Amino acid sequence: MDDVAGHGELTVGAAAAHAGVTVRTLHHWDALGLVRPSGRTAGGYRLYSAADVARIHRVLVYRELGLPLDDIRGLLDAPAADMAVPLRQQRAQLLDRIARLQAMVDAVDRLMEAASAGILLSAEEQVAIFGQRWEPSWAAGARDRWGGTAQWTQYAERAAGMTREDWQRVAAGVAALEGDLAAAKRAGVRPGSGEANALAERHRASIGVYFDCTHAMHVCLGRKYAADPGFAAYYDAIEPGLAGWLRDVIDANARDRGIDPDSATWT
Repeated sequence: MDDVAGHGELTVGAAAAHAGVTVRTLHHWDALGLVRPSGRTAGGYRLYSAADVARIHRVLVYRELGLPLDDIRGLLDAPAADMAVPLRQQRAQLLDRIARLQAMVDAVDRLMEAASAGILLSAEEQVAIFGQRWEPSWAAGARDRWGGTAQWTQYAERAAGMTREDWQRVAAGVAALEGDLAAAKRAGVRPGSGEANALAERHRASIGVYFDCTHAMHVCLGRKYAADPGFAAYYDAIEPGLAGWLRDVIDANARDRGIDPDSATWT
């Protein structure tokens, strides 16, 4: 059967293709009384006029707006004045959906930026918050070193939601912790003592702001603090010998929790 019948009418297959829907959909809409074909062939096949096809497209518009088919049928057959109220309501819902989607886009953008930059603060803001000893390049260095790890992904997710005020609270907590670590080192607090273990747990919790840090991971970080010249210089500038002492404190705390520091891995 030809797609176009007399007087420009379309077969159900042609009408479906024209509207981008399936023949089954048009059969369903016909059964619901939503879009009934104006004509039939001698063999009983549906024929859709230009007005029928226009009605199909109106259904598609309303469906894209999220309206149920029963409501669409009422709108199609309602006087123009009666259509205004439900359409205004649907418009308000669409604007709300757009706002929610835009918020999601913004969140994804922040996550992408955090994953790339490491921290969503300018270099000036970083120094103002973390102090003159802070090097803004450290964030990029961390990304280059750990950017492909699950921990960096977790860090980026958390950093994306942090405000300047959040970072200020983190910096204040770290400063207080470093002061207490230095004081304990000067006072001769022994690794493995209750006081030292409490400080180790505070230090591990400070890492936990960025990613979930197990005791084994904490041991690996402690090794790096003592062995890496940059990390060692940072801690030893706070208190001479602090990097090595902190490593020993972390090791002893992990040992008390069943982790062998000599064989600990990043798990």
